[in-house]
Order: sequence, then C-alpha cells, then structure tokens
Amino acid sequence: MPLTDREQKILQEIREWEQGLFSNEPNDFQLTYEKYLEQAFSVLPEKTQRQFFSVIDTWLYYLHNMIQASQLQQDAKERILSSGRIFHQELEKIEDLKSLDINQLQYIADQQIARHRMYSLIQGGIAGTGGPLLLGMDIPAMAVINLRVVQLIAMAYGFETNTPHEMMTSLKVFHTATLPPRLQKQGWSMLIEEMAAEHTPYFYEGKEEMTDITWIDLPLQQLLKAMVITLFKKRLIQELPLISMGIGAGVNYQLTRKVTVLAQKYYQLRYLNEKEEL
Repeated sequence: MPLTDREQKILQEIREWEQGLFSNEPNDFQLTYEKYLEQAFSVLPEKTQRQFFSVIDTWLYYLHNMIQASQLQQDAKERILSSGRIFHQELEKIEDLKSLDINQLQYIADQQIARHRMYSLIQGGIAGTGGPLLLGMDIPAMAVINLRVVQLIAMAYGFETNTPHEMMTSLKVFHTATLPPRLQKQGWSMLIEEMAAEHTPYFYEGKEEMTDITWIDLPLQQLLKAMVITLFKKRLIQELPLISMGIGAGVNYQLTRKVTVLAQKYYQLRYLNEKEEL
C-alpha cells in the first residue's frame, strides 16, 4: 500500500534522525572513558562478568512481565483502545490500531509519552530530596517508568507486547535507547535487521542476551547522579534542597526523553514498513 504524503514526511524525518544517529562519533574523552571502564571491568573473572549481566537480563525480563501483567498496565491498555475508538469505533484489540492513520497513532502515543516524561520529572525531584530510601528506589523506579512507556508506545502503534517476540523486541528497544549515543547506532542496526527478518509472534529466534559492558554506563550515570544529589542536598533554598531536586528531575527527564524518542521512531518505522508491505 503506498504511503500518504504525511507518512512519507514522517519516514523522511526518521531517516534524518537515523543519519544523525549514525554520524555520532565519540570524542577523545569518550574513547578514553570507555577504555578505562572496560579495563576496570575486565579485572573481574569472565565467569563473574557473565553472571553479573545474566542477573541484570533476568531482572529486566521479570520486570517487563510484572509490568505487563499489572492492573495498571491493563488499565493503560484500555485507555489506549478508548483513545483509538475516538477515531474508529470498531476497534477491539491492540492490533486493530494499525487501521488508523499515522497522525492518529502519533497523537495516542504522544499522550503516553508526555505522561511518562512527567512521571520521570516527579520521580527525579523526589529522589533529589536526598533521602537514602528514595535514592535507593530511584533506579528501580526509572526502570519501571521507561520499560512501561516503551510497552505503551508499542501498543499505541498496534504492537501487542505480551508475545515472546514483541516482549524481546520491546526490551531491546529499551536497551538500545539507554545506551550511550556513541553506541546506539549498533543497537539500532540490530533492531532494523530483526525488523526485516521473518518471524512468528510466539517464538523469538534472535539473541536473547542484552546487557554487556557497553550498558554499564547507565547504572554508573545513575550512581553519579546519586552522589551529586547527596553532595547538594544540604544546600537548602526556602527549606528545600531545590538544587539537588533539580538535578534529579533533569537527569531523569532527559533519560525518559531519550528512551521515548527512540521508541517512537522505531515503532513508527515498523508501522510504515508493514503498511508498505500490505
């Protein structure tokens, strides 16, 4: 099916964004940082490294399934379908959303994106108060917020994430989006390769391991954020640690912004590719 002028424009925007992603070259500082990070981690035995990343992968799988099965996510799914019925009353399941045009789907996705960016902003502000418990809960809370919004963006474009293939795809979208910019192009290329390959929804035939040394940058950034918040939490303005709250809110917002931008580009591209094939 030929794409409309609007769909062609969005496809061109995705290609331009993609070119920017592939033209991102690391500077000397980033290369040096990456080198020392790998050297520091290589001190650990190889078996310990595998076990460490296996635990993270297992935790992400468990978290994904927990979010998917939660009543909160089921309610969000119904809201997405209700938003879709504004444009087409006969919608019954998530896959039916693909019958809507790209502007309508983008409107539905943007609602979820705006809501979860606000959640990240609030979560970062709360963590920025500097309480040990709140700081300790920040990384799990951000993982939930960002995994959840990837699932909801997928559903907004008609891709149900409760099948093995779509579950792994959404996890890999999340993983790629949270990589450093200099490494995202490799993850994006793998996503595009898997998009082009034939698959069945109930089986996933690709590589199931996700996290490795390249992903350790994200937890380190979150730990650095916690250290900076702890440093500034005693600097009160009107009896509130506004500086540390601002740091926490800003870092969390930017992370969710990065995740939602890549996730939306990916699922828009899948929607357009499937429409062209039809």
